[in-house]
Amino acid sequence: MTKKERINEIVKILNKEYGTEVTHYLNFNNAWELLVATILSAQCTDARVNIVTKDLFKKYSDAYALARAEQSELEKDIFSTGFYKNKAKNLIACANEIVHKYKGEVPSDINELTKLPGVGRKTANVIRGNIFNEPSIVVDTHVKRISNLLGLTQNQDPEKIEYDLMKCLPKEQWILYNIQIISHGRKVCIARRPKCEECVLASVCPSFKKK
Repeated sequence: MTKKERINEIVKILNKEYGTEVTHYLNFNNAWELLVATILSAQCTDARVNIVTKDLFKKYSDAYALARAEQSELEKDIFSTGFYKNKAKNLIACANEIVHKYKGEVPSDINELTKLPGVGRKTANVIRGNIFNEPSIVVDTHVKRISNLLGLTQNQDPEKIEYDLMKCLPKEQWILYNIQIISHGRKVCIARRPKCEECVLASVCPSFKKK
C-alpha cells in the first residue's frame, strides 16, 4: 500500500467511524464567543469551559463589554479554567484590539487573527474553519500525537505538523480531521492507555504494527 493509498484509507475509516458532520465541543453563538471559549480552553477541558462561559457570555455579551472589564474581576470569573491571570489579561487586550481595529468584529484573515493577544495558529484555525468556513487544520494535543503515530508527520512543532497535514489530507477533510481525531483520542487512542487492539485504524497505523 502506498502512502497515498494509506491516507485515503485513513480518511475513509475516520469518516465511517466518526461521521462527516462538523460538531462542536465548545458552546458558542458567534465568532466572538468561539474566540473567547477557545482561548479559555488552553490547558482546560471543554466541559469546564462551557460551564464558565454560560455565565461569562451573559456578563460580557460582546468585545465591547469585555474590553471594559476589570482584570481582577475577570480573573475571578474564569478562575476555574486555570492560568486565569494570563487568560484574563489576553482576553481584555484581545477585546480592545477587536474593538479599536476591527469595530468589534472578529477578523477572518489568519495573519490578523494571530496578531491578536492570546491567539495562536490553533485558535485562529478554529475560528477560520468553524465560523468562516475556510479549510483549516487545527493542531491540538490529540492531532499532534495521533498524526505522528499514523505516520502523517514526523514533526513535533504544531505549525510544521499543520503544513504536513495540509499536504497529505484532502482539503475537504481538514476541519473534519481535527474533530474526528479528538473523538478517537478520547475514546480509543488514549495517551496513557491506548486501546490498540480495538482501534479501527490498526490496519493502517505503522505504530500498531511495531507492537
